Amino acid sequence: MTHKRFLVVLSTCPDAQVAGELARALLEGGHAACVNVVPGVRSMYVWKGAVQADDEVLLVIKTTAARFPALRDTLVAQHPYQLPEVVAIGIEDGHHPYLDWLADPRGGAPADEP
Repeated sequence: MTHKRFLVVLSTCPDAQVAGELARALLEGGHAACVNVVPGVRSMYVWKGAVQADDEVLLVIKTTAARFPALRDTLVAQHPYQLPEVVAIGIEDGHHPYLDWLADPRGGAPADEP
């Protein structure tokens, strides 16, 4: 295992268009190596004392701890929600070649892969 610390960051979006725009901004800005855009999420939560329910799109973002501050700042600045979800979860371990790929700020693939 490398010495770098890796994160999965979760953020919900109001629709696929916003999710795609945010994912692209994070990738093009070098803040993430990969973003999964997961449609069909039903979120239930308490907001201003009332239970709410909304259909949302979930971003599952893979990054490094070193890139997280800029990722968070970008998400908060560009997100349409008043209080966007930005939750980082540490990756304990994983497939080492994949983690090495996450660590590469250029998103380089191993030589034998497309």
